[in-house]
Amino acid sequence: MAADRNDRREQESRRILKGIASEAGPGESSLAARVSKRAHDHLTAVDADQSDRIETWGTRIGRVLGMVIMIGLAVWLFRLLVSNG
Repeated sequence: MAADRNDRREQESRRILKGIASEAGPGESSLAARVSKRAHDHLTAVDADQSDRIETWGTRIGRVLGMVIMIGLAVWLFRLLVSNG
């Protein structure tokens, strides 16, 4: 009975370890590299229809403008909080 319970625990442990290994295998890049690649792909409109140049460039321009506006708002908020503090 105890041996059966240990076998089940061992099987469950192996299943969990196999799942973790498949998510982040030795060939996987670091978190920073994955985030950087994802941000690059987003800003360069990799997901847009590459055969339509207008859509691709419109997506790129819109995403870059959105990022610039977000950074500007963050700087404005930071300055507002620091000047009133």
